Amino acid sequence: MEFAATSKNIKISPRKVRLVADLVRKYEIAPALVQLAMSGKRAASPVKKTLESAIANAVNNFKAVKNDLFIKEISVNEAGTYKRFHFAGRGRTRPYKKRMSHITVILGQKVAASVAAPALVEKNKTKEELKGEKV
Repeated sequence: MEFAATSKNIKISPRKVRLVADLVRKYEIAPALVQLAMSGKRAASPVKKTLESAIANAVNNFKAVKNDLFIKEISVNEAGTYKRFHFAGRGRTRPYKKRMSHITVILGQKVAASVAAPALVEKNKTKEELKGEKV
């Protein structure tokens, strides 16, 4: 099962947020939270907040166990931009953009070994067993 949380219009450029998102991609929950807490990047705070929101969604709404969760996907998309100008020489102006981000965190849940075992037994049959079934 998947659990998601989204933060929209974060006033940090997507390029800077992706650097932080790449640090914790494919981690389990506890190491990811530690990594985000120890990171010196400004974008670590909104990513951590979104991750904690996804964890809360999974635990409170779907009764998932926190220890069984892992980060399945983190995506950072571009939001709107503020178009601003600063003054240049000879009475001119220069445009620049203040970019914003959307952060989406999707968590997955580990499958218990007892549930996955019967499916693996059928896949890993030997050649002799397969010959016996055909005859």
